[in-house]
Amino acid sequence: MNYALRSSSRGVTTMLVLAFMGIFLMILATLTSYAFQQSKYGRALYGREQALHIAESGLEYYRWFLAHFPNNLTNGTGQAGPYTYTVNDPEGGQLGSASLTITGNLQCNVIQSIDITSEGTADLNPGFPRTISARYMRPSVAAYSYLLNSNVWAGADRNITGPYFSNGGIRMDGNNNSDVQSALSTWSCNSAFGCSPTQTKNGVFGAGSGSALWSYPAATIDFAGIGVNLSNLKTYAQSNGGRYYAAASGNVNHRGYHIIFKANGRYDIYRVTGAIAVSSYSEPTGWITNEYSIINTQTLVASDVTIPSTCSVIFVEDRVWVEGTITGKVTLAAATPSNTGTTPTIYLVNNITYATNDGTVGFTAIAEGNVLIPLNSPDTMTLSGVFVAHNGRYGRNLYVSDNAYDPYDVPEAYNSYVFRTQLTTIGTVVSSLRTGTSWTSGGVASSGYLSRIDAYDQTQATNPPPFTPSASTDYRFVLWREQ
Repeated sequence: MNYALRSSSRGVTTMLVLAFMGIFLMILATLTSYAFQQSKYGRALYGREQALHIAESGLEYYRWFLAHFPNNLTNGTGQAGPYTYTVNDPEGGQLGSASLTITGNLQCNVIQSIDITSEGTADLNPGFPRTISARYMRPSVAAYSYLLNSNVWAGADRNITGPYFSNGGIRMDGNNNSDVQSALSTWSCNSAFGCSPTQTKNGVFGAGSGSALWSYPAATIDFAGIGVNLSNLKTYAQSNGGRYYAAASGNVNHRGYHIIFKANGRYDIYRVTGAIAVSSYSEPTGWITNEYSIINTQTLVASDVTIPSTCSVIFVEDRVWVEGTITGKVTLAAATPSNTGTTPTIYLVNNITYATNDGTVGFTAIAEGNVLIPLNSPDTMTLSGVFVAHNGRYGRNLYVSDNAYDPYDVPEAYNSYVFRTQLTTIGTVVSSLRTGTSWTSGGVASSGYLSRIDAYDQTQATNPPPFTPSASTDYRFVLWREQ
C-alpha cells in the first residue's frame, strides 16, 4: 500500500515538472521570438533611417550637379532617367543608392524650377526605401507680403500677414503676425513719416502690436538683381508662344490697353482711345495736374483670347488697365524695353480675384513704371496677385475733393471716390519707391482706403506664375517633403 502511494506521488511530480518545463519552454520561445522580432524591427528602423539619409544625399548631389551644370536635367547623360547615385561611407564602403527622377517646369521653353525626386535604398535592408521630393529654384518674391526698396510707413489701419521687408526704414503702426525686417540699423524719420522735427529712429519702429517680430539691420536685398529682364519677357511673348501687343496709336496720355480676365481662362482686350485727366499727389513726384488714369473711351481689339498654357505671358508695350477673374497661372508685363523715354504704368482698375484658391491659380503683374489703383476704384476692393513696380511705386495717389478753390481738386463728379472703405490684398507687393494707398493730414484721413488688409499667398511662394521675380540670385530648395 505504501509503495503504491509513493509511486503515485512520483508520477504526479513528474507530470508537474514536465508541465512547468513546457510552460518555461513556451515562455522562452516567446521571449526569443520577441527578441528576434525586436532585433529585426531595429534593423528595419536603422535601414529606414539610412534610406532617408541616402535619399537626402541624392538631392544634395543633384543640387551640386546643377550648380556646375545649370538646367541640365539628364545628369549629363543626355538620356531619360531615373539616374542612380551611389552613396559611400569613406570608412565603411557602399551604404546604398539613390534613384533620381528630374523634372523641369518650363514656361516659354525656359526652366522656371526643377523638381527632384530621390528614392533612397540602404544595402543593409533594401526592403525599406524612402522617397523625398524637393523643388529647386530661386526664392520668389511671392514669399513676402511686401518687398520694398525705400522708407515706408505702415499705418494703424493695416493688418499684415506674411513677411514684410524694406531696404529702407520702416515705421510700423499696423498689426503684423510675421517678420518685419529693415536693412537699416537707423534712419532719419521726417514729417512725411510722422516725425516732426526729423528724428533718428531704429530700422523698424512704431506703435504696432507685433514688435517682437521686428528685426534690423537685415541683409540687403538687391533690387537690381531681383528684377526680371523685361527684354527677355518681350521676346518670350513674341517668339516663344506668349501674347504680345505693341504700343497703341494716338496721344500717349490717351492710349493703352484694357484687359479683362474671365473665369473661363480667357480674356477680352480693348484699346483705350481716350482718358479723363484728374489731379493727384504722389511721392516723390509731387502734384500731378493731369493724371490720365480713368478710361473714357475704348474699342474692342479681341474677345475670348486664350492664354497659352505653355507660355502664359502677356507683354504690352504701353499702359494697361487690368481687372477680372484669373484661371491658371499668368504673368502680365507692361514695359517698353526698346524705348527708355516712357515707363508704362499698370492700373488696377477693378477687383482681381482667383477662380480657385488651391494654388493652381496665380497672377503676376510687372510694370516697368508704377502699379497704381486709380481714383475710380471700387469702394471695397480685393486684389489677388503679385504686383511689381519695377522702377516706380505701388499705391493709390492722394486725391482732393472738389471745393471750387484748390487747383488740384478732382472733378466734382468724382468727389465720392476720394475716400474708399476697404482694400484687401492677397499676395505680394514689390515696389522700388514708397508705397501708399491711404493718406492722412495731421493724423486725420484725407484720401484713400480707410481699412487695409494684407496677406501673402503662401501657395504662390513655391509655385509662382511664370517669370515672377526672385528675391535672391541664389538657387536653393524651396520645397521639401517625404512621399
